[in-house]
Amino acid sequence: MSRQKPGEASASPSRGGTGRWSAKRKVSVVLELLRGADLESVSRRHGVTAAKLSAWRDECLAGGEAHLKSRETHVDDEDTRRLKNVVAEQAITTELLREKIRHLEGSGPLGWWRSKR
Repeated sequence: MSRQKPGEASASPSRGGTGRWSAKRKVSVVLELLRGADLESVSRRHGVTAAKLSAWRDECLAGGEAHLKSRETHVDDEDTRRLKNVVAEQAITTELLREKIRHLEGSGPLGWWRSKR
């Protein structure tokens, strides 16, 4: 392998098996696999073992599935919260109406209304 001079472009800029990979870079490589690229060729091109690429792909798919499930739960939680608010409002209205009925029944037949005599 030849030594690279400062300022000289790398022959294989996407190659970067050593060091730390950002999540964005991992996703782009996993997307290549999901689009049908050959595992071995992607492994060679990026300098990452096939086992590591398979693990990244499996983690990405599991995370996507978990996100989709949590999204459904979130929608269900939102509907439940909305329906609980409706029930609470109805309960308050019912209690106020019952209180009004008790007040009217206790005040006589005309309630607070009195003759002007």
